Amino acid sequence: MDFAAFQAVIVSPALKRVAGHWRDARGDRAMPAWEDIKPSAIKAQLPIIWSYKYDPLTRTFTGRMSGDKITAIFEKNFRGVLMSDLVRTSDFGWVYALNKRIVSEPALYRSEGRVFKHLDRCGVGERIVMPLSDDGVVGDGILGATEYRLESTGIFAPSEPIRENEQWF
Repeated sequence: MDFAAFQAVIVSPALKRVAGHWRDARGDRAMPAWEDIKPSAIKAQLPIIWSYKYDPLTRTFTGRMSGDKITAIFEKNFRGVLMSDLVRTSDFGWVYALNKRIVSEPALYRSEGRVFKHLDRCGVGERIVMPLSDDGVVGDGILGATEYRLESTGIFAPSEPIRENEQWF
């Protein structure tokens, strides 16, 4: 993973702060563990942060947490909820594949433009997603942050997947 290139393309100062904390939390390992993430270090960014634990046996993502701005999108906190129960069935395939790639390779991800479409709301902004690992080697979770502003969904096609300006590192 090329962290320097990843951080260089992040536009949002809030997302740069989250990415910087992820880098600091990992130390000399490839990835930090969930326990290495210190909320006090990213207190101002907590409303835009979200996280999932990945179980390789069941191949499922289960929510660990979602900040207030993320919870507002889904009208539900992610904690303890399967990703498949949060994401529309029509979008689940590509959402799952994206997050599985982050955990499996592991990889760093950034996108900008339309970052979500849910419950007749659409957010435009920037998103980053980074892998987590209890042992620092094998990915077993993700830490994401999404900064957005709400837009009318009427300007977007209803079945159009939201995959604009993706970048992988």
